Amino acid sequence: MTFRQVLDQGYVRLVNHMGSDLSVVNAARVSYAKESSALSERDIRLIAFLAREGHTSPFRHVILQFEIYAPLMVARQWWKYVIGSAHMEGTGDSLEAWNESSRRYITEEPAFYIPQAGEWRSKPENSKQGSGEVLPAESGVKLTAELKEYIELGIQKYEEALSSGVCAEQARLFLPSYGMYVRWYWTASLQAVCHFLNQRLEHDAQKEIQDYAKAILEISRPLFPVSMDQLVSLASPKE
Repeated sequence: MTFRQVLDQGYVRLVNHMGSDLSVVNAARVSYAKESSALSERDIRLIAFLAREGHTSPFRHVILQFEIYAPLMVARQWWKYVIGSAHMEGTGDSLEAWNESSRRYITEEPAFYIPQAGEWRSKPENSKQGSGEVLPAESGVKLTAELKEYIELGIQKYEEALSSGVCAEQARLFLPSYGMYVRWYWTASLQAVCHFLNQRLEHDAQKEIQDYAKAILEISRPLFPVSMDQLVSLASPKE
């Protein structure tokens, strides 16, 4: 599986990957001029040891490249991992790259994430972040309708600005931002991917980015089953 639909219009697509569980093993064993030709039980124990003891550099010899289409609110949370990857204490992991579509250059019809009536959540009772229970149906219906109206007005103003000769990089100011879908390529080491998953599969992560994290896990895990089982503490997230 290389493609996974997420939310109403979003998706995660595996574009390319390099390496395997065996790549991790051989990167670790090169210190002793050793190499395995097939993954053995001894190799599996070595991967478990590397993950358990925090010897993570061998996992950075495996690379994954994804195309992601997600609301801007998800993209900006995700982007923190690229910014922080070069400063992860004790890892030195800078093997991440991010290239995103820009409305400075494209004027294709914008798409927006609009929660359905039963998807609006209350604020949590004992936390400043996250969300609580699903709001009553009547509240959800009202919120969905109001959001649609707001988005339609923004699109109208955006298109009017373009038609009147305003450049695309300024006309985009009229577009509601956080729910607008953006598309990007994310290339990262296996260690960086697993670091992202460990944080964004947690129960207190925003639900929308949890959904994307589940998609990343479901696509990646068959490629690196041993390494991901050892590196991802929530390797089997509950639906």
